[in-house]
Amino acid sequence: MNKPLLFSTALAVAVWLAWYGYSWPDSVAIIKENWAVTLTMIFGSFIAGATSEGGGAVAFPVFTKVLYIAPLDAKVFSLAIQSVGMTAASLTIIALRVPVAWPVIAWASLGGLAGVSISSAALSPLLPPGLLKMLFTAMIVSFALPLAVLTWQKRLYNDTMPFFGAREKAIMLLTGTIGGGMTGLVGNGIDIICFSVMVLLFRLSEKVSTPTSVIMMAVNALAGFALHGFLLGAFTAPVERYWLAAVPVVVIGAPLGAYCCTKLNSRAIAVILILLILIELISSLILIPLTANIVGISLTVFVFFLWFYCRMARSVRYRPACKGE
Repeated sequence: MNKPLLFSTALAVAVWLAWYGYSWPDSVAIIKENWAVTLTMIFGSFIAGATSEGGGAVAFPVFTKVLYIAPLDAKVFSLAIQSVGMTAASLTIIALRVPVAWPVIAWASLGGLAGVSISSAALSPLLPPGLLKMLFTAMIVSFALPLAVLTWQKRLYNDTMPFFGAREKAIMLLTGTIGGGMTGLVGNGIDIICFSVMVLLFRLSEKVSTPTSVIMMAVNALAGFALHGFLLGAFTAPVERYWLAAVPVVVIGAPLGAYCCTKLNSRAIAVILILLILIELISSLILIPLTANIVGISLTVFVFFLWFYCRMARSVRYRPACKGE
């Protein structure tokens, strides 16, 4: 057994033992009672580790529209479970020595801490969950279109950040703040938002951008979970049971997803992400009650971000001269 696999196995066993000790004598009963949560996160955790769509992108719509769990509980669960799954995936990424953009992580995470704190405490109580989820969907669908164009064409990408000065620090600080703000509202967001900037503007390879976004999400989820659990008092007994039902599977699913991502090329990662965003769009249109207000605001957000993403995709500042896949 190689060292990274041994590490991931040891990590999973350690989490299982801690989980069993914490949840005993109700360990089995919790999973039986919340089997739908466990099943959801088998798929959600794998997607979270393998792509820049965090597990909350699966958990939030399934919880609120299929399992009829309150939106606030679904968001807090998303943060809580990603603090386990994404952290496990991040440690696996580090153990595998997968290339990541550490300066990008540092500055985006700094902005993310501010964003998740402000949105969780001040903005989340003011905005309806249906609108929030649809706005997130509109934003990532607008990203999928220019990504599809770039993927269809001959790929030009960077394996590392070409340079990282004051301008790049400011961009990632602002992007992280926006992404952290979205995470505080719906339980995920900093990963896909920062991923879009890394891929479209900085032309960073998806093979680097994906694990980079996973680590960002882990940091943001830990901060958001701590905020909701210790300061806002939102980690209630029902949410804790949902969380305990999912912990045993995400500690395997997320690292496994991260490992599988290392076996794919950039084009395959982009295609998988585009398909997941398409599924996100279809599920949102089916599950979210669409009022005229939600449709109008969502279309406005879609058009604005599509214009913004297209401008980034046309930028030549970070475009490599002659490297492709």
